[in-house]
Amino acid sequence: MAAHGLPDGAPRPTMDGMCRLFGMSSAPHRVHAVFWLLEAPDSLRVQSRRDPDGTGLGFFDADGRPQVHKAPIAAYRDRAFAQEARHVESATFVAHVRYASTGGLEDRNTHPFTQHGRLFAHNGVIEGLDRLDARLGDALHTLVHGDTDSERFFALISREAEANGGDVGAAITTAATWIADNLPVFALNLVLITPGELWALRYPETHELYVLERPPGGQHGARHLEQHGRRGRLRVRSEDMDTLPAVVVASERLDDNPRWRPLAPGELLHAGPGQEVTSRIALARPPAHPLTLADLRPEAAASQKAA
Repeated sequence: MAAHGLPDGAPRPTMDGMCRLFGMSSAPHRVHAVFWLLEAPDSLRVQSRRDPDGTGLGFFDADGRPQVHKAPIAAYRDRAFAQEARHVESATFVAHVRYASTGGLEDRNTHPFTQHGRLFAHNGVIEGLDRLDARLGDALHTLVHGDTDSERFFALISREAEANGGDVGAAITTAATWIADNLPVFALNLVLITPGELWALRYPETHELYVLERPPGGQHGARHLEQHGRRGRLRVRSEDMDTLPAVVVASERLDDNPRWRPLAPGELLHAGPGQEVTSRIALARPPAHPLTLADLRPEAAASQKAA
């Protein structure tokens, strides 16, 4: 086996760059929403780090089964998949625009990931993946199908949830704490959803993550939801949100609503099935081995600064 628990000659685990995260919960109500994962009409001839390396949308059908629409998108490829409107219905959603630092652009490395009926997306860099692979044990082979640090992080959360009887919040805390204490870390920002719940973690302070507890009709009342990201170029619209509340998590403020607030470093937020929102500082201390841009390989550093 090679250094990261992969066969000799296998690709090095990919570390995801300055990705854009989006999560939304209207639970227990299922709502219709339209997603454009890559709305901006950038020229396909402009091949630069401003162009995403993958887009993905995750949600749940009426029977609670996870559904994922995703594709690796590069500057030199047809981006029609990402620019096409996705009409979906769910009580929870997660979307992701990925900027990869290394490795091939493949579906298996594109967020969101699915494990044990949950969906997950991550923004950041974790190194020392040989130690993480060892920590995962059998879960490496049963849950991890691609080359990213993100999917391995998710697998550690899934393993911890299985061990603790299904407490996802505690599993996120345990997994993130172990990584923060033992591995070099740049960022661990994440969104994880089930059919009726959403969790979001910001750690450490490297990348921002915002939450909006949106009342029915939004800031001015009686208005549908219309969110539009500048950097990730993600757009979401829901006519149902003129009468229903929602919890929205994103890598940036998506409109001028004054209710947006940044999560604190180490803050773990949970939106439950009845719109109750709780949060706590799950990781109070900084990483034992923090990474800076200067510590990253040039392509990884470039992707972290892409936005």
